[in-house]
This record gives sequence, structure tokens and C-alpha cells, in this order.
Amino acid sequence: MPSKERDILMVMRKVLTSVIREITPAPGSPAPLSEQTTMDVRECLKLIAVRERELADAAGAVVEKPYYVDEPPDTKVVSVTDIGNMSSKGGDKE
Repeated sequence: MPSKERDILMVMRKVLTSVIREITPAPGSPAPLSEQTTMDVRECLKLIAVRERELADAAGAVVEKPYYVDEPPDTKVVSVTDIGNMSSKGGDKE
């Protein structure tokens, strides 16, 4: 069940990351923000992430870990019909 605090945090995170994307200079160009402002924005994003995690843990929600598209999956999908074939090939010997 979404809470007002969770909604606020989500909007704040989206706005901050959108601003960062829009003001990120091209490679070799000077940064438009001071080093202190950049550090402050990072700290805000960290605090938002920590609080979002606390709220998710308190609600018992499972938060998915982000992944890269080209990252190999941790799991392998196996059809039910292949399960019998795998054990008959000598995979499990108990």
C-alpha cells in the first residue's frame, strides 16, 4: 500500500535525477554545478534511497535489484517437460 511519504520520495528522486540528466554537460565541458552542490545532490539521493528501503522493509515489500540489460540472468527457465529429461540424463544421483 503506497504511503504519502513513499510517493513524495519517489517524486523527489525522479525530479532530482531528471535535473541531473538535463544539466549534465557534454564530455570535456565544465560542470554547471559547484562541487559542493554536486555532493549535496548525491547526499539527497542517498537519503531518499535509504528511506525508501526502510519503508519497503517495514511494509515487507521485496525490492528488486536493478540490473543491466546485457547482464546474464541469475536464473534459467526450464520447461516442465524438460525436468524429467534432465534427471534421466544422470544430473541428480542420490
